[in-house]
Amino acid sequence: MIKATNIRKTFGSLEVLKGVNATIDKGEIISIVGASGAGKTTLLQILGTLDKPDKTKDLQLHINGIEVSKLNDKDLAKFRNEHIGFIFQFHQLLPEFTALENVCIPAFIKNTPKDETEKRAKELLEFLGLSHRVNHKPNELSGGEQQRVAVARALINSPSIVFADEPSGNLDSESADRLHNLFFELRDKFGQTFVIVTHNEELADMADRKLTMVDGDIVGN
Repeated sequence: MIKATNIRKTFGSLEVLKGVNATIDKGEIISIVGASGAGKTTLLQILGTLDKPDKTKDLQLHINGIEVSKLNDKDLAKFRNEHIGFIFQFHQLLPEFTALENVCIPAFIKNTPKDETEKRAKELLEFLGLSHRVNHKPNELSGGEQQRVAVARALINSPSIVFADEPSGNLDSESADRLHNLFFELRDKFGQTFVIVTHNEELADMADRKLTMVDGDIVGN
């Protein structure tokens, strides 16, 4: 599913990632933990193709059998849209659009027909307990509801991998617990792989495997 070899990232003279190696299997839920500044989010963004690693001799990043580090920007954007979903700490919903419209956006980018897209979006929102919120805009939703809309948006293109960066960091404890359990329900129902950066110890310990980052590298798995 994901095989990363010698992932390095520098910003000026600051070496943020120092040759990270990681293998993640299909259907796994992986948590990535570590102190602030350890490189967790940078690694997540590179694995999710939102950022590029430094070009080094031994660099490899295979996702679904594709060597994504060798794709040009256009092909990489297409790959990301079709294979990868993202959930962030702050839901990043577009305020002028309804929940349904927000969920549909990645599928419209993929040129999926409108009727098919809206049918899939409504099914996801219903699965997430939001069928009564389809036509509500983000400011009419609670924090937990907004985050579940963001989860539906991440799933609309049926990605094989979902990357989540502190997905429950902006939620109250009850909403956070509900979201954490939801990841496992989604994995069981749709077979997705989840890679989750979190400071939430409960979520980290629920994962199939916990990767600990210290000073730019993984020290335990």
